Amino acid sequence: MSTITGAILAGGLGTRLRSVVSDRPKVLALVRGKPFLAYLLDQLGQADIRRVVLLTGYKGEQIEKTFGSRYGNIDLEYSAETEPLGTAGALRLALPKLFANATAAGTVLMLNGDSFCAADLTGLREFHTNPKRQRGGISSVTENKGASIVLTHVPDTSRFGKVEVTADDRVERFVEKQAAGGAGWINAGIYLIPQQFVEQIPTGRAVSIEREMFPAWSQAGNLRGFQGQGEFLDIGTPESYRAAEEFFGRRAA
Repeated sequence: MSTITGAILAGGLGTRLRSVVSDRPKVLALVRGKPFLAYLLDQLGQADIRRVVLLTGYKGEQIEKTFGSRYGNIDLEYSAETEPLGTAGALRLALPKLFANATAAGTVLMLNGDSFCAADLTGLREFHTNPKRQRGGISSVTENKGASIVLTHVPDTSRFGKVEVTADDRVERFVEKQAAGGAGWINAGIYLIPQQFVEQIPTGRAVSIEREMFPAWSQAGNLRGFQGQGEFLDIGTPESYRAAEEFFGRRAA
């Protein structure tokens, strides 16, 4: 598989968290005494990712001051937006840094900065390379030419929206939060995206990866869903942020 660079969306305003985290960007919110971002970097490090670009925006200078140019075995770089560009726009802005050292087309392993899913990232990479074989039935070794997203199963999809997939794992439909409900698969905020797909993101304006790029790639048959079983947490609200202490406490036990 092509060279993989990590990327973490770290530019969110964290508006809903302001009542409990008002002096820092959301990724620096403390959980069990360390910034939430550290848990995401630990996860990437465990998956043998050695270079990560942090996509910063709101109070991004605090992130760079806190983490610097290295975290453990990971080299860190920063791509700072000067105006909100959305989840896809921030990724597109970082394109030169993401693949600066690649001798061939690369791939980015991108994580949302306000959620954590204990997904099998090694399994994700195998799925991305050969989805059907990873699920057990097909001997084909043709590399997946599209993008892959991690899905996780939750008892109530109404807060997140629902993702529907076909029998061969192609993402078929995204159901908006307002129309979702009941148990189902949701977007877990972890994506493997080839360089040529990053290059497709429009420039010069804000672009949402969830609302614009994923539906477009899905319609073209170029988006697959890796149905993982990893426990999921997001820290987007004061209630879910408070739950993070117990969540990571269980994982440390």
